[in-house]
Amino acid sequence: MAGEKFMANPDHSSQDNRAVVIGAGLGGLAAAMRLGAKGYAVTVLDKLDRVGGRGSSITQEGHRFDLGPTIVTMPKVFESLWAACGRDFHADVDLRPLEPFYEIRWPDGSYFRASGDDEKMQSEVQRLNPADLSGYKRFLKDSQKRYIIGYEGMVAEPMHRLWETLKVLPTFAKLRADRSIYGLAARRVKDERLRMALSFHPLFIGGDPMHVTSIYALVAHLEKTYGVHYAMGGVQQIADAMAAVVRAQGGQIRQDTVVDEILIENGAARAVVLTDGQRLKAPLIVSNADAGHTYDHLLRKHNRRRWTPQKLARKRWSMGLFVWYFGTRGTAGRWADVGHHTIANGPRYKGLLQDIFLKGRLSDDMSLYIHRPSVTDPSVAPEGDDTFYVLSPVPHLGWKNKVDWQKEMPVYRAKVAAEVEKLLPGFETCISTETIFTPETFMDRYLSPHGAGFSIEPRILQSAWFRPHNVSEEARGLYLVGAGTHPGAGLPGVISSAEVLAKLVPDAPIAQGKTRMAAE
Repeated sequence: MAGEKFMANPDHSSQDNRAVVIGAGLGGLAAAMRLGAKGYAVTVLDKLDRVGGRGSSITQEGHRFDLGPTIVTMPKVFESLWAACGRDFHADVDLRPLEPFYEIRWPDGSYFRASGDDEKMQSEVQRLNPADLSGYKRFLKDSQKRYIIGYEGMVAEPMHRLWETLKVLPTFAKLRADRSIYGLAARRVKDERLRMALSFHPLFIGGDPMHVTSIYALVAHLEKTYGVHYAMGGVQQIADAMAAVVRAQGGQIRQDTVVDEILIENGAARAVVLTDGQRLKAPLIVSNADAGHTYDHLLRKHNRRRWTPQKLARKRWSMGLFVWYFGTRGTAGRWADVGHHTIANGPRYKGLLQDIFLKGRLSDDMSLYIHRPSVTDPSVAPEGDDTFYVLSPVPHLGWKNKVDWQKEMPVYRAKVAAEVEKLLPGFETCISTETIFTPETFMDRYLSPHGAGFSIEPRILQSAWFRPHNVSEEARGLYLVGAGTHPGAGLPGVISSAEVLAKLVPDAPIAQGKTRMAAE
């Protein structure tokens, strides 16, 4: 079976317990924590000046902007990670449940407030379309079934053997995993607004709701069961707490350090080469870099057998992101109807998704996610001010007629501003600081192929065994974590990828007397 022969443990003939983790994103930090708990002497290498990767932050004029994920939906994955290291997650991170979870708005003025309360949710459905209540209840049952098989049965389990995927196919067939999540929602409810509200969640991990598997309906059950949370201090606080655990275990984290190559000798990963020429040797190397970057760039001098440039070029990648971060002065008491999380729909749902995922076209209309953490966390802005981030899904840069963001950025900003004005009247006159990320920023800052926001799109034939494996087929001792490998993007996904890693890697050969990594 593909990957089977490379399931061998790292080469410990020299009793070397060193490990290198490429990338201090949340997946890389979780991997470092898991390896540290197993007795490895871990060195984490990252090109940014702060830990967290796409979950890092920047601060401008007193406003702290979380750059990537903002929602914590599965506290238990963090609790499990901390417990594996003999620690208490809640002692390090102040997690606050949100109520409502978020509000969805439509151009006609209607809205839907998502909540963990059954009665509130049913009231929201009835308010939009009473005839859809019974269908909504059926959708919740669909969601629970898919959670049991899709999350509990697969997410934290290794999927590098084809059999692990094949054995769930009968259940997938029974659950109609071939049908899209939008298709499932459309079978259950008739109101297009409710169809959107029940199917949009894959966008948070880079998937097209019209084409990703209906297994992702599990998110409704996940939210209902575990809630939606915000970490005080933002996701950056989670990343900083993870880094503190790594250092407490004796691990090193080197910032402003770029890995240029993974060296392979006799079929085994032996070292990483930095852009300054330094070599760091270790028998165990974990890449939290995007899987596409790992195979296309870091292994470019190695003859790849499965993840060739041609195969990667045929993959469908997640959408790009236009993200506008801005602070507003003296607005803490304004726009009282705009809470922590708001999703503002444009006039089209299906058509916009087609433009983004199938045509690679930048549309004039848009749907926006507005994050206003300052209503929950005063630390993100100076007193009396607000901190916002406004996100618009856009095409990635892999299309033939890719968007020229140097030219389009100010034009698109103006279009986004016109939509935001409908929610935050007069906001532009209050802006005190701002910065904008486009897919080009994602390509440069995160080394993301095509500037994709979430690596490879999570379609059914790009998931589980079909996704780049956590244990690499290309070299012994090389492993992958993060959004581009199994189980996929999103906080639960990348943290769970490190749990999979822990099941694949044995305890370190030397549990004491760790040696610090030195350049060779």
